Parts: sequence; C-alpha cells; structure tokens
Amino acid sequence: MKKEKKYIEYILKQAEALLAIDSPSGFTEKVTDYLCEEYKRLGYKPVKTKKGGVLVEIGGKGNAILTMAHVDTLGGMVAEIKSNGRLRLTRVGGLNANNIETENCRIYTLDGKVYDGTVQLTDASIHVNDDYQKSERTFDSVEVLLDEKVSSKEDVKALGIGNGSFVCMDPRTRITESGYIKSRFLDDKLSTAILLGFAKYVKDEDLKLSRKVYQHITVFEEVGHGACGSVPEDVEELLSVDMGCVGEGLECTDRQVSICVKDGHGPYHYDVVKALIQAAKDNHIDYAADVYPYYGSDADAALSAGIDARHGLIGPGVYASHGYERSHKDAVAATLELLKAYLA
Repeated sequence: MKKEKKYIEYILKQAEALLAIDSPSGFTEKVTDYLCEEYKRLGYKPVKTKKGGVLVEIGGKGNAILTMAHVDTLGGMVAEIKSNGRLRLTRVGGLNANNIETENCRIYTLDGKVYDGTVQLTDASIHVNDDYQKSERTFDSVEVLLDEKVSSKEDVKALGIGNGSFVCMDPRTRITESGYIKSRFLDDKLSTAILLGFAKYVKDEDLKLSRKVYQHITVFEEVGHGACGSVPEDVEELLSVDMGCVGEGLECTDRQVSICVKDGHGPYHYDVVKALIQAAKDNHIDYAADVYPYYGSDADAALSAGIDARHGLIGPGVYASHGYERSHKDAVAATLELLKAYLA
C-alpha cells in the first residue's frame, strides 16, 4: 500500500505540473519540453515527433502496443480585435462558451508576451443589462476584457496582440483532502500523468513487461488528428488512455477506471475490450464498461489514418467533461492498476 501511495502521489504531482502549463492544440511546445525532461529524468529516451508529440519506448519485446494520452487542451484564439479594445474568440477544440463566462485567461502574443484577461458576456453588468439572463452564450456574445488600459483596436495591437494570439483559460486546479481532483483539462493531462506514473513504476520496480510498450503523448487530439501519424511500424495494438465518461445512462463514476466498449466512431476491438475487462476482474480492479455517445479518441484517429491494429480505450472516470472537470485519486489508482495488470 505504501508503494502504491508513492506512485499516486507522483502522478498527482505531475498532473498539477502539466495543468499549470497552458497548452491548447497548436500551442504545446512548453508542455512537451517539460515531458521530455521528465522522461529523461526517469531514465528513458523520448523523441519529439514532427507534429510535436512525445514518443518513448518503455521496454518489453514483441507484440508491440502503443499506449497514448494527449497533452493538448481546449482553448481559444483571437479572431477579432473590436473597436473598443475587446477580443472576439474562436474556439480551439470543443471549448464551450457557456462554461467559460467569468473565467480568467491569459493571452499569448507571437513575440512571447503574456497578458491577463477575463471572459465576460458582452454588456455583463446586470444592473445595466436587463436581458442578461436571456442572452445566449456563444462566441459572438462573449468576449475577452484585457486587464490593460486599452479602449481601441490600435491600443490592443500596440501590445502585440493580434488575430491568432492564443487565449488560455485558467485551469483552477485543486486537489481536496477527500481525494477529489478538480480542474479544467483533466482531459487529458490526468491520464498523461498516469502514463508517466506507469513509466516510473516500470523503471523503479524493474518491471518485466509482457510485450513491447511505447508511450505516445499526442498534441492534436482535441482537434481530431493527434495520433494520425508517428505510429511505430511494429505496433499491433493501440490503447488510448483518456478520460472515462461519467453521466446519465453510464455506469462509471469519477472513482473508477472506465473501459470504453463503443464511442461515436463505433465499437472498440472485441478482443481488446474482453482482455481489459478480464484483467480488471482478475485483479479486483474497480471498473465500469460503458458506451460513450459523443466521443472520439487517438485510437480512432490512428485507425482513420489507415493504421492496421487492434484498438482499445480506458481512463479514469471524469465528470463534467470539457467544463470544470472532476475525478478522484481512486480513479487514478484503478487506471494505473489496470495498466499494470494488462501490460505486465
């Protein structure tokens, strides 16, 4: 139990570090630099793919499996500087205007400057706007107010902000004493940290793997093409380690590991699903098997790109996906245990 606690603490520490680095799709260099350094510190030899992801061989021989998580997140980008100095956004990935209102954010310029701002409804003062509650929240009705003395388009451009500047929401990460993990972008930085934890476990315990294991941390999953390339030629199986869905009609809670049987692209490979469920049962791991109705994974992307391999998907249960998300240490532990059971 003490040994397990050590790895859970490591995973949570890495999750906090990753969540603190802004990294919407297309703006991930800093977080992948961090990952490369951490893999090297653990004793591995990571390489960056041409698209900017991180690929590393963990060990083992034969019947190669590519385990995948993604470190890119949802975000925004400046689409227009308004005449009053406020910013209209276009979303990166599935960011939803309904749940970023009143969120603090950071705006990154092409020359490396960073400015603070807040996302607000246009005309956000309730004492002035009688239609406040009736207004639909869209990317045409919410805007970014810069925390700078600006009142015109020219003022904003003078700061170096322009169309294409990335806008990153504050993750607001918090881990409670009761073990709950709350933050934006647990999808998928929590599972990225779990893969790091598994890599650390393999190295520290000199674990003998049942097959050759790669890890690929992708950087364009949220826009649909994260794992469309950089799959090693000897890979026979793909395993996405992403967030497990929690919601009405599903069995999984945010304290379990989820095994996906089917998502929006179709069923996962029957043999892989069956083997994952059997591994969970044999090792008394708290799991749920579910259908995710509106979901796509890196494994789906790889198959769509023509990769000939079996595929599966697991992950810690995460509630309120693409919003202010919540999971639990128990889900982290269950996911790590399933990886160990399936790959060792």
